[in-house]
Amino acid sequence: MRTMLIVLLAALFAAPTVAMAEVTSAELQKQIEELTEELEDISSRLDTAERHTATDRISFSGDMRVKADSLHYQDITVGQFPFLLDDNPAFGLEPVNFNPDGTIKRETGDLDNDILYTTRLRLNMKAKVYNNVNFSGRLSMYKNWGDSSGVKVFDSFNGFTQDGTNSGNTTGDWLRVERAYFDWKDIGGSNFYLSIGRRPSTYGPPTQYRENELRGGTPTGHLVNFNFDGITVGYKLGEHTGIEGQTVRFCYGQGYESEWGNGELFNQVELDDTHLGGFNIDAWNDGTNFLQLTAFAALDVTDGFKGLVAIPDQFLGFPGLDPAFSTVPQAFPGFNFVTRMQARENIGDIYLGAIGFAREEMNGVNWFTSLGWTRTDPSGAAGPFGGLLNDQEFFNFGDPDQDGIPNFAPTGRTVSVDEEDGWSVYAGIQVPAPMGKLGLEYNYGSQYWIPFTQSQDDVIGSKLATRGHVGEAYYIFEVNPRMFIKLGGLYYDYEYTGSGAPVGEPKDIDDVIAGKEFSLLPAVDTAYDINTSLTIKF
Repeated sequence: MRTMLIVLLAALFAAPTVAMAEVTSAELQKQIEELTEELEDISSRLDTAERHTATDRISFSGDMRVKADSLHYQDITVGQFPFLLDDNPAFGLEPVNFNPDGTIKRETGDLDNDILYTTRLRLNMKAKVYNNVNFSGRLSMYKNWGDSSGVKVFDSFNGFTQDGTNSGNTTGDWLRVERAYFDWKDIGGSNFYLSIGRRPSTYGPPTQYRENELRGGTPTGHLVNFNFDGITVGYKLGEHTGIEGQTVRFCYGQGYESEWGNGELFNQVELDDTHLGGFNIDAWNDGTNFLQLTAFAALDVTDGFKGLVAIPDQFLGFPGLDPAFSTVPQAFPGFNFVTRMQARENIGDIYLGAIGFAREEMNGVNWFTSLGWTRTDPSGAAGPFGGLLNDQEFFNFGDPDQDGIPNFAPTGRTVSVDEEDGWSVYAGIQVPAPMGKLGLEYNYGSQYWIPFTQSQDDVIGSKLATRGHVGEAYYIFEVNPRMFIKLGGLYYDYEYTGSGAPVGEPKDIDDVIAGKEFSLLPAVDTAYDINTSLTIKF
């Protein structure tokens, strides 16, 4: 075949050569030799591609983002434990962390982290198993520079390593399996499909616009940005209705395994597994308009997740702990005990729903709006940090023991079992701009808003889990089709404590600052993040 191509091309060169007396046979021979070299190079590259197709069963792609954040927090309030007592000669045991006017003693101040560097690497995997069976996966590394410990000191529910949030929280210089699943499509020639594995449940619509990528996950990012393992059964309804892209999915997953690995053989585990299930419906998806409906439930939610945490120095002085623990902060400043966390109680059920619409205009303008709703149904049980959006009943005090430390015990029950509704609105617009695009976004969450978005990699915390207001602005500079620079800023105005945490009563931030309410973990009034990042896709 190669010889025939050379002969034909030589003939093409020879025809004008005969007509042009000034072209010599030596020059013609040189042109033929150059052409032969080019053909050999093309043949070699084609052979390489054929070998790749024949031998490589899996294809890789990915992206790498390097980011710098400047973080600023205003009015961080840390209260003391409200049950600490002291021996007053005149009145006996009395609280020592209350002011004379009855307000709680607290410390309030600002915190600036002028520069925080992070690197995120994501490797996508795809393989065609059979005509209607595909495998997809993604490995992720996300770390802040100079830290591969993988365990943070516990200061919020974003501050410990757990299964559902590993891909969105800095955890070190190793790759984690963010997603791994197979799709079995057109089962038996029908419109049904089945997908099982670690789900594509992060970076869903409409959050792909701020990420400057295509739709990254199945469920709405307004409700779900959380890794979980499960099953999806889908049906291409559009084949019957004629509505383009219309798909109905039933999703099931397990959010917590209560027995295996929790010391069940000691006969001390009395928890039920946490199960999730619901529907995710693409009602309209024609490439210009996108309408999505989501409704699901998380049943038998626990008061925590399995994970690792470093205990803060402040907690080591917790009354009732072994006195040896409380001496560590003084003897070894900066040393923290790393321990394994696991749930203590099934605190209730959470129901969630959302409706979202996005449109991509012909002029390059993209805009979206989404409304979310959550409802909590507490069981009345409470762990160390409280029950489902409820505080634990106050400690009961007895006589002090021989060391003078008061005896106290949590009741294990919440102060209320009332159902609570939360809601959130999320909207944004992205417009063409010189060298790229400009984006503006806003979201608000009410007092009892509790979505599953804790894996969103906003450094201050998932903006879509915020109980309060968040505004974001960004400018994306397109360096080339596979590289862009993003300049952005987020401003958080928290109205209630505990954003993203399922446990504890959300307290009014102003009341915490004034000392009228207590917050065990640090409570932030406002915060802002100014950032820049460089992303490449390969």
